[in-house]
Amino acid sequence: MPDQKVIDVLLVEDDPGDVLMTREAFEHNKVRNRLSVVADGVSALQFLRKEGEHADAPTPDLVLLDLNLPRMDGREVLEAMKSDEAMRSIPVVVLTTSEAEEDVVRSYSLHANAYVTKPVDFDRFIDVVRQIDEFFVEVVRLPGR
Repeated sequence: MPDQKVIDVLLVEDDPGDVLMTREAFEHNKVRNRLSVVADGVSALQFLRKEGEHADAPTPDLVLLDLNLPRMDGREVLEAMKSDEAMRSIPVVVLTTSEAEEDVVRSYSLHANAYVTKPVDFDRFIDVVRQIDEFFVEVVRLPGR
């Protein structure tokens, strides 16, 4: 659709294969959103706070957050985001391989906006990314948009 809004998406993911699949899913679905990628929780918070090398980073409209990250895990990132006035309103979709009930419960208790288990099948993964994109771009009204 020609008048589709373009949003900034931050992918916090340390697995290069999952980063590649997400990029390919965006391209396959003709998603025009701008995708930024960081590989660990510390870098995610630096990006969100516009610190260091991320001083010129766009403020994301949506964060796709893996839970199992080096240096600082996704749960800690989520907790930091939702306890910081400047980041609290940014929607966070936990996109992880974990199907553990305690991860689902903890993510929602930390105010994640959605919890999605990554499909291992590439076609299904593409479909999931498309659905997330459609929901947050076409259905939901994001702050400031």
